[in-house]
Amino acid sequence: MNHFSIIARVLIPIFCQPIFAQPEPIVGARLAACGAAHVALSDPWAFQSNPGALASMTQTTVSATYQSRFLLKEMQSQGLVFVQPIQQGVLSFGGSMHGNELLRSLRGGLGYSMKLSEKFYAGVQLNYNRIALVENYGTQSTITAECGVFVALTENWKLGASVFNLGRAKLSDFQDERLATQLRLGSSISLSKLVLLCLEAQKDVEHPLRIKAGLEYLPNKSIAIRAGCKLNPLEISAGFGCMWSTFHLDVATQYHQFLGWTPQVTFTFRTKANAK
Repeated sequence: MNHFSIIARVLIPIFCQPIFAQPEPIVGARLAACGAAHVALSDPWAFQSNPGALASMTQTTVSATYQSRFLLKEMQSQGLVFVQPIQQGVLSFGGSMHGNELLRSLRGGLGYSMKLSEKFYAGVQLNYNRIALVENYGTQSTITAECGVFVALTENWKLGASVFNLGRAKLSDFQDERLATQLRLGSSISLSKLVLLCLEAQKDVEHPLRIKAGLEYLPNKSIAIRAGCKLNPLEISAGFGCMWSTFHLDVATQYHQFLGWTPQVTFTFRTKANAK
């Protein structure tokens, strides 16, 4: 019997996202505060959800985030993304780490996105995924691919869709253990210059549909107030952002109906807009 698969089945649901059999990639605090309804948002952390949305970015961006899941030091998560517009498209690189010495998951990826028409953007990405269990049970790693599209229907209405793990990459031979394939479809609507509404449906092929929604309010150019929720299971979230010319600070917290609070902070540096 494969000890890796036995322990993974026991520990992964405890230490990682409760609804999925694998950890959900960490995103920035802005997106977390908006209920993680981010597949149709142009943001550096689209690196973790929709590479197509990165194609509309015009600034060199570096962003780092830290999350304490359910306020447990054993369930810390860290992430870093780098986005670089080039003459033809946008390059992106990033990674994240979850857990502690008992169970640690790592993910690193490299992506490329480009504008295909006036309103249509697309991107692809390759990821290296690694899960390490307690001593004597070893590690498992695999490569996954994902793709996404981003459509600017109007200046105020955007659509996004993405597929993670196109080839259903295998994690272990025991019971044909595979990383789950995830599908996302969503929309973002600017209700006014001050209010942004985000909606998303996320489907893991092995688990029920999850609906997410978020709202961002900008009382002025330097402050953002955010709130959101996820269903199945219920999670609510809130946060704020402080924005200066090239530096952004975002803070968020999420509340799980069974497991409690998850605070998060993100630091983002952006250069001035590049001509593409």
